[in-house]
Amino acid sequence: MKRTKIKQLFLEKKEGSVLVCAWVRTNRAQAQFGFLNVNDGSCLANLQVVYDAKLANFEEISKYRVGVSVQIKGNVVLTPSAKQPLEVHAEEVVMLGDCPEDYPIQPKRHTREFLRENAHLRARTNLFNAVFRVRSVAAMAIHSYFQSHGYVYVHTPLITCADCEGSDQMFKITTLNMQNPPLNEDGTVDFSKDLFGKQSFITGSGQLQGETYAMAFGDIYTFGPTFRTENSNTKTHANEFWMIEPEMAFCDLEGLMDVEEEMLKYVIKYVLDNCEEEINFFDQFVEKGLKKKLTDLVDAKFVRISHHDVVDILLKSGQKWEFTPSFDDDIAKEHERYITEHFNGPVFIKDWPKDIKAYYMKVNPDGKTVAAVDLVVPLSGELMGGSQREENLEVLLKRMEEMHVEKDGIDWYLDTRRYGGCVHSGFGMGFERLIMYLTGIENIRDVIPFPRTPKSCEY
Repeated sequence: MKRTKIKQLFLEKKEGSVLVCAWVRTNRAQAQFGFLNVNDGSCLANLQVVYDAKLANFEEISKYRVGVSVQIKGNVVLTPSAKQPLEVHAEEVVMLGDCPEDYPIQPKRHTREFLRENAHLRARTNLFNAVFRVRSVAAMAIHSYFQSHGYVYVHTPLITCADCEGSDQMFKITTLNMQNPPLNEDGTVDFSKDLFGKQSFITGSGQLQGETYAMAFGDIYTFGPTFRTENSNTKTHANEFWMIEPEMAFCDLEGLMDVEEEMLKYVIKYVLDNCEEEINFFDQFVEKGLKKKLTDLVDAKFVRISHHDVVDILLKSGQKWEFTPSFDDDIAKEHERYITEHFNGPVFIKDWPKDIKAYYMKVNPDGKTVAAVDLVVPLSGELMGGSQREENLEVLLKRMEEMHVEKDGIDWYLDTRRYGGCVHSGFGMGFERLIMYLTGIENIRDVIPFPRTPKSCEY
């Protein structure tokens, strides 16, 4: 008999013989019968299995502990008047794998800190089972959106010798013996003896390589892991995380915002449609009003406003700020929160001061700002950031000189401007930030299976 998943049983609600393989969540044994609550990972809901003294190994089954894996043959019985729509009356229960009494994931409430210390087991809890199912579905939604709109999925390198984030933000890699490295005459490390003949890094972004492919395919996206050396212990930073980075030829800043809005709404609606059980769980136990927040965003019209006008609103608000808003600086979390409340919805903040943005962003006609945009959303702040790229080679080289960016290592990147360059744009969205928004989970460590943060590199 072929194994049937518990999710399928609940979807079909049909009586008949079944074979189920799962893990025991609880076991309530009585004198002549007992109840196993089991879960096979296919959905949040547990399946109730009724076993009785007619089974030859009844005494053995009654002693099965939490965490034991079992194989159950039995009959589905519909129970519409009970809490659960159906249960299985067991004809055979066989232990597949035992579990000792010191199993950490017992049927009680565990703190998230405790579960982080047991990250290899935490997906067995309802909370993390729901989180990582949403993560899986959201990843599918992202691919579905871009593939259905004709984008080419590009695998940009994880090992690179050039990166738009700058080498100070990147992990260095080497095959040299760092206890006794080869040295140049001036005492610096001779990386010409290294595997790649030069210093190399683990990527912080696939943008630069992505731009080169956009100049061939028109619309491309990357979706994969990226790495930063930032020594930050906040709830929103990690040293390894996933990024979605589309790059689009023949697309200006307004077109970029159109794509950002459409893509985000598509992904959120996809998750709402395909993770109803999980979203209801988060709405009840993690963030009250989560479902309404997500539904409201899908139905919202995103506001588009310049950085200058945002700061003007903040300064005239009469609020007392911890960080005083400035026309020349970034805006703080408190400012993002206020501006989304002011407009009662998501806000695109565009045309930022050029001195606080990257060299590759398009300089606006005013010479003071660049065609950059950040999307801030209610309750969570910045969710994605992007820009129209500077397509004029002379202007780009000038910006690189102003910002002390070495062109030697990225001369290949400049070819995108030399050979048939065009107006083009792109953005980046941290996947974990999106999952936090979708689930209401406040700490990035709880939305990535094995988090990499300062002083933490377990598993």
